[in-house]
Amino acid sequence: MVKVNRTGPAARLPKGFRDSCAEELRATRQILAKIREVYESYGFAELDTPAIEFTDALGKFLPDQDRPNEAVFSFQDEDEQWLSLRYDLTAPLARYVAENFDELPKPFRRYAVGPVWRNEKPGPGRFRQFVQFDADTVGTDNIAADAEFCMLAADTLEALGIERGRYVIKVSNRKIVEGVLEAIALTDPRRRLTVLRAIDKFDRLGLEGVRQLLGEGRKDESGDFTRGAELNKQQIAVLLAALQPPVSSASEARVRRSGFPSNELTDAGFGELTQIEDLVRAAGYAENSIRIDPTVVRGLEYYTGPVFEAELTFQAKNAAGEIIRFGSVGGGGRYDNLVERFIGEKVPATGFSIGVSRLQAALSALGRAEARTGTGPVLVLVMDKDRIADYQKLARRLRQPSDGGPPIRAEMYLGTAGMRAQMKYADKRGAPCVIIQGGEERAKGEVQIKDLIEGAKAAANIKDSKEWRERRPAQIAVAESNLLAAVREVLARHEA
Repeated sequence: MVKVNRTGPAARLPKGFRDSCAEELRATRQILAKIREVYESYGFAELDTPAIEFTDALGKFLPDQDRPNEAVFSFQDEDEQWLSLRYDLTAPLARYVAENFDELPKPFRRYAVGPVWRNEKPGPGRFRQFVQFDADTVGTDNIAADAEFCMLAADTLEALGIERGRYVIKVSNRKIVEGVLEAIALTDPRRRLTVLRAIDKFDRLGLEGVRQLLGEGRKDESGDFTRGAELNKQQIAVLLAALQPPVSSASEARVRRSGFPSNELTDAGFGELTQIEDLVRAAGYAENSIRIDPTVVRGLEYYTGPVFEAELTFQAKNAAGEIIRFGSVGGGGRYDNLVERFIGEKVPATGFSIGVSRLQAALSALGRAEARTGTGPVLVLVMDKDRIADYQKLARRLRQPSDGGPPIRAEMYLGTAGMRAQMKYADKRGAPCVIIQGGEERAKGEVQIKDLIEGAKAAANIKDSKEWRERRPAQIAVAESNLLAAVREVLARHEA
């Protein structure tokens, strides 16, 4: 047991933050590589922007009415200017485009990946730091750009092994809900935002929960009360009639607005939805992949037109055996006013973002991103402390193959413990195999290679230590000159 120094700082993390181990990071890199491959296949090029921006450049677009101006981590620099950690990758993109507007091709297409930070109340699966992977097209109002992001979202999920029927890309348009709010004469900006936030919870709270948030408010399971938009019954009825799912097409969604007068906003919104639907259907994406859903509004305030959300529809069990539903793992939409804040000229833009951490948890539940055993380095055991230089040479031979082949991850054990502890270390490191060379093997010019993965499988069927010694499962002796080939054979055996 580790002793605690009562006079020093406690070893602890702030709420809403977490550490990531090597296996998890390896799985993350695999996911990022697959997303990158899909994004680049659409012609997007990578851009990296700093984690810190001027606070006024990021703007105030987060859906955090209860804590105004506190949803970002901010501080002042030596010139007393306010700086903030970015809360998404889109606001920094708008600043970059404005700063380099004349030099960039139009439209400008970029993707970006990195951590973002939100000073929000943490909860289960909700962290204050998480990774996003964005793609954006800036400089065109062509609705085909929005349709393309719906297709890109579907292609990305399928490339990661999530089959059609286990996800859906839901599409709507902010202009529709804005038009409905105009039709019911709701002009107060704060109440309009409350309505948007209520509708955005449709998939989690259902019809009755949203109805409560549109009215006086809702008390959740913990007893916390969320104040509602305080609409009257007629206003609520009109909103729910127009926005309640499901619908089978944009034309059916248009029929839902029959309870209020037609207006320019709703006409424009339904028209754009119809165009998107026509484009994705013509490209071969059926309703089980991309569908119209009027309840999608997205939480950020800067959206101005089409909005879309990537939702996982399957359920899984967590470590406690409880049924969990992952829901949304990504989303985006059109934001035509962000760049205008800097240059005073409207620059249309649209984009899509994946929440990598949530997606990774879902892939693990599906068995698509589970870390394999044996993904650590090959471990060279130290059988004789006076021969450390020889063991270092064995490890180097694996890392720098003389035959020009690919290098093998390998390390020599650097602790001071004996054989049993070294084997435990190899197990904790996830080593696929260990290299053993004692005095007897050295005299013969041999090494022992112990396949730990196959050994674990065989050990499950061995009854006693005598049988273990007789069988010595998955352990072979090879000439030292054949070390590279033998280790490669072990690694190839477990790559699938």
